Order: sequence, then structure tokens, then C-alpha cells
Amino acid sequence: MFEKILIANRGEIALRVLRACRELGIKTVAVHSTADTEAKYVKLADESVCIGPPSSTHSYLNIPAIISAAEVTDSQAIHPGYGFLSENADFAERVESSGFVFIGPRAETIRLMGDKVSAKDAMKAAEVPCVPGSEGALPEDPKEIVKIARSIGYPVIIKAAGGGGGRGMRVVHTEAALLNAVTMTRTEAGAAFGNPTVYMEKFLENPRHIEIQVLSDQHGNAVYLGERDCSMQRRHQKVIEEAPAPDIPRRLIARVGDACAAACRRINYRGAGTFEFLYENGEFYFIEMNNRVQVEHPVTEQVTGIDIVQAQIRIAAGEKLWFKQRDIEIRGHAIECRINAEDPFKFTPSPGKINTWHAPGGPGIRVDSHVYSGYTVPPHYDSMIGKIIATGDTREQAIRRMRIALSETMVDGIKTNVPLHQEMMLDERFIQGGTSIHYLEEKLAAKGK
Repeated sequence: MFEKILIANRGEIALRVLRACRELGIKTVAVHSTADTEAKYVKLADESVCIGPPSSTHSYLNIPAIISAAEVTDSQAIHPGYGFLSENADFAERVESSGFVFIGPRAETIRLMGDKVSAKDAMKAAEVPCVPGSEGALPEDPKEIVKIARSIGYPVIIKAAGGGGGRGMRVVHTEAALLNAVTMTRTEAGAAFGNPTVYMEKFLENPRHIEIQVLSDQHGNAVYLGERDCSMQRRHQKVIEEAPAPDIPRRLIARVGDACAAACRRINYRGAGTFEFLYENGEFYFIEMNNRVQVEHPVTEQVTGIDIVQAQIRIAAGEKLWFKQRDIEIRGHAIECRINAEDPFKFTPSPGKINTWHAPGGPGIRVDSHVYSGYTVPPHYDSMIGKIIATGDTREQAIRRMRIALSETMVDGIKTNVPLHQEMMLDERFIQGGTSIHYLEEKLAAKGK
């Protein structure tokens, strides 16, 4: 096992990784920008290194500064968390070539799965169900593009091969708009991701967003840890997540999960990962794989009892998975609400000093947050300040516990989206379960929000 790990991230995930390390008896190094000097995880880490000014470009995305911090602190491994450099193949490569262990997949795997075209090809070869679409990248010939769209059937969606996070996508409903949409998406993809390659898929009208969590070691062992429903979204950003997904047959989850685990073995995947699917009319369609720990990993931890972050560390240290697929049991239900420093309905960021922070508690309540009374939320980064996770024997109990937790949550000094979550926990369609990825936006639009 490692003696010291450098945490190349900030916010709640930095604190989450730090706690996992402490439980394993591993010393920690927190890197931070000047804006995060007073962060809780910086104070709790065994060592800390300032790696630059507030701008993430010059701090959390500064690869030479992070490598140097690992060198001067004699760290053995680097955990990238999520976001920032977590799925940057060049960073993973630099970490390994500098003599450290990257706690995540190998660089070649990140490149394979980070490109949506090569990822889809790999999944087809592994017999993971995929959305009907173009066989690889779209050709340059306009006639061929039109022919492909006709074979798929409208509406279609044009996607950037290097895209993600809801960017680099354009829905096309008619043939007249097709070629212009392809040209515009290629231009945007080249500018945003440095890769103008685009592909085409069938656009599903009202799908759900279901994802499968996997763990895979370096010794050919891979398992899936059930599924999560992440359909409650706004502008392709998840707001509420839960596990397991309501009203999906377990035999279907087992079939798709087994395919995901087989795909991990096929591509020699290492660590934790998530296969993201659209689910409509009883069918799963692969859209992408995230080569890192997810924001919403706690709901899976709550219903399986498996610490995913510790598993990442143990796998990176060369350990074999210590359980088989048959050992994994889904118990109860968990719901996660992302708490953001923003106006609850206008969604404008609300950075500033938190005068009072009171986290909820009680049976079945977990809070992952790095903030405290007197903490100043900086304006330079993502607005998420924490996550509230409610677990119950049933989905109904988890919802009731979440309502209580939200009512106990006190954040004074800045605005948060707690009122939105409170509204959603009383929403009839959410309570019923199984809403599509469009539901929240349509609800907000109907209310003029």
C-alpha cells in the first residue's frame, strides 16, 4: 500500500479522498490555489503545497506544478478526483513517466474511451448496447452524410468525438438543417476540444439517464456495482441522482452490467469507471464512459457498502478485487442532492462568505461537503459546495429522510439551490419515479424559471 498520496483536486472530492486515505493509514498531500488556502482539506492534510493563483489554468490544471509538488513531498501516487485533470491522458502519462502511480486508468485507456467514436467502437466489439448511428466519424462527403441520416431516421444528434459535459452536441430534426449543423458542430468541436471529428446518432425523444458503476483491477477481474438514475438534469448537468433506478427490471440491469464488466476485461480497464446509457422503451443505449470516480458515487456506496474511493486506491496499489460479482448485494435506496452556491431558480452563481453552515443529520443521512461557517466560496470554480445523501430501506423512506434533511440544512450568507431540491422532493412525478432527462427543464420552463 502507498505511504503518501497527493490529491490533485479541490472541494468536497479532495476531502472525500483525504478521508479514504486516512482510513487506510496513508499520509496525504493537498495541493491548492491561493484562493483555497483556508480550505478544510488543506488544513486536515498531512502536508499542503500551493501550486498557483486562483485561475484553474495556472493551478489545478498546471501539470508541471502538480508533478513538482509530488516530487518535493516524496508522494508515491496521485489521485485526480473528478473534473480538472482526472480524464486527461497526457496528465496520466506524465504522472507515470515521472515515477508516480496514477490512481485511475492507464493513459491509453483514457484516450480510447475519451474519444466518443473509438469508445463506441470498443463497446460494440464488447457487445455493449449502443445508440443506432454512424459507423465511426462522419465522412466529408455531404451526400454520404445525408444518406447516413436517412438510414438512422430523424431526429438525429450530431456529437463531437472529444466532447463531454453537454457540450459539442446539436439536434437535427430535418434534412434541410443537417449539413449546416454538421459544419457548425465540427467548427465548435475543433475550437473547444482540439478535435473537429463528429459522429451521428439517433436522437431519443424521452430517455432516462442510467449509468452502471464498475470496478476493475489489473489482474483481469471486473464487477459492476448496480446502477444509478441520473435523469434529473438541467442543461445536461445532473441535479439529483439515485440508486437503484426505479422501475427497471433487475434481470435487464444484470444483463447490461455483465456486458460492462466484460468490456472492462476486454479493454484492460483499471480502477473505477462509469458506463453512461440512455434508457428508453426497455432498451439501453451506451453514450460514453467516465474514466474516474463520479460526483454521485456516494449513492452506490450507500446501497452496496463498498467504498469506491478506497477501492480506487487499493486497485492502483496492485491489489486484486477482494469480492466477486455474486458477493454484491443492493440494499435499500439512496438519493443524492447536489447543493450548489447559486440562485435556486435563476441559477446564477452566488459566491461569497458563508456566515452560518449547519449540515443536517439523523438516521440515513450523509453529507459530503468541504464548507464550514466562515468559509468563503470562491468565484473561480464550480458552484457545488456539497452533497446530501439520504438512504432508506425503501425509496419512499429515502425521499422522506431527504425532505427532513433539506429542512434542517442552514446556509446563511449566500444563496443555494436547497429550495429547488425541496420542491423536487414534493414533486408528484419525481415521487412516482422514472422521469426523463427533459423533465426538470420542462418543469422549470413551464414556471418561467
